[in-house]
Amino acid sequence: MSHPARGPLRIAIVGSASSGKTTLAQALAERYGDVWVPEYLREFVDLRGRVPVEGDQLHIAETQAAREDLAAARASRFLFCDTTPLMTAVYSRHYFGRIAPGLAQLVAARRYDMTLVCAPDVPWQPDGLQREPEDQSAAVNALLSAELAARAIPHVRIHGPLAQRLQQVEDVLGR
Repeated sequence: MSHPARGPLRIAIVGSASSGKTTLAQALAERYGDVWVPEYLREFVDLRGRVPVEGDQLHIAETQAAREDLAAARASRFLFCDTTPLMTAVYSRHYFGRIAPGLAQLVAARRYDMTLVCAPDVPWQPDGLQREPEDQSAAVNALLSAELAARAIPHVRIHGPLAQRLQQVEDVLGR
């Protein structure tokens, strides 16, 4: 299922906060012996000591995309992307009521070979400045579903405990 001539398959892992994206990305990279790209937003919040404002959204998405592109050079079969610019756009719509034109263009230009949507069925936990003080999963997942539909992005919904999630992905990717 890989495309050696054009690089590894890029696997987007999206979902609301605390839906298990990072855990799944790390576990998939370990299972397949390949590369994952951590979520830049976490680093951004840690470095700046604040949550992003609307003017930060394009920078966050561009940095995430640039890190994916750099990591692709180290990957062989798969590149597991712990979130994508699409999630930055979803959160922009959620918090700021819109997706700025530059961010919309970046999202439209990014291509992933597969999109995995993590269900918010793992226990939600606050995470300091990184995460909302209350669960926003329902609203964010509704916006995510709308964006996936509007952009005609095929996706696989992943749910359950980690072992079940890994099996669901393996059923799609193969071993």
